[in-house]
Amino acid sequence: MIVVADTSPLRYLILIGEVELLPRIYGEVIISDAVLGELLHRNTPEVVRNFVSGRPDWIKLKHLEKPVESSLRVYLDLGESESIQLAAQLKANLLLIDERKGRIVAKQRGLDVIGTFGVLLQAEKRGWIDLEVALEKLEKEDFYFTAKLRDKFLKD
Repeated sequence: MIVVADTSPLRYLILIGEVELLPRIYGEVIISDAVLGELLHRNTPEVVRNFVSGRPDWIKLKHLEKPVESSLRVYLDLGESESIQLAAQLKANLLLIDERKGRIVAKQRGLDVIGTFGVLLQAEKRGWIDLEVALEKLEKEDFYFTAKLRDKFLKD
């Protein structure tokens, strides 16, 4: 399975101590240069920078074959744009992305997407985590979601 990740799912799974769910569920996760740069940026939380600095073998860095399409950059930041383009380039089975605009653009391009919530839900269905506890940890970080969305995932 080919899985490409944008910055947000990696960042938040690291922050809540659940990043090891990714290799358990997907094996390898591929990131772009821009995503690596965002994860290592000086404004990124230290725990994230430290994790990514010692990047585990299951996180693979791949480069784009062509420069980022300008049509993507109109609506999205560089990390999202590169993630979508890389997923298309690699014919990825799945793109891990949280931002609404990015998810819409990715779906329009025929990509299957899942976000941080979806990863946590998959782990909960396997009995690996308590979803409610994981969502409480996300709430303590700067991850934005509505009570309605939270309730939907807890029902699922």
